[in-house]
Amino acid sequence: MRSFSRTVACAIFVAALFVTPLHAQEVKAGDLVMTQAWSRATPGGAKIAGGYLTIENKGSTPDRLLKGAADISGKIEVHEMAMNNGVMTMRELDKGLAIEPGKTVKLAPGGYHLMLMDLKGPLKQGDKVPVTLEFEKAGKVKLSLDVQGVGAQAPGGASGHDHSGMKKM
Repeated sequence: MRSFSRTVACAIFVAALFVTPLHAQEVKAGDLVMTQAWSRATPGGAKIAGGYLTIENKGSTPDRLLKGAADISGKIEVHEMAMNNGVMTMRELDKGLAIEPGKTVKLAPGGYHLMLMDLKGPLKQGDKVPVTLEFEKAGKVKLSLDVQGVGAQAPGGASGHDHSGMKKM
């Protein structure tokens, strides 16, 4: 019976390795720490995709996410989705997204996000898409977006709805 328990425990551990990423990427640039960078798979022919991540400012001065770039897209803009008089709106943040000192900003579906435009090909589940983000103070930062399934709401394919990045207007 003891060896059966061990076998079951080993099987659960191995299964967990396939569900949970072994090394969640953490990228540091100056006082900024970026984690959980991801995107969704896109159907063939799609010309846009969203990019999501968490940015923590551990410093004492603000910074600002201005834009991004990637070989897979023509350009990357910083966007915001918000409710305005009961209507969901989306707009580019032409002055970028402020990352205040001591605060964490989550770019997530339904709120702040990166808009990858003019895609040169589909994003496929399991891919890692290299992007370069540009910050006002931290400068250019390279990281990879982990491509999740088409309907993913969070890294690892979780389906919970999190609108913490959403701003009411």
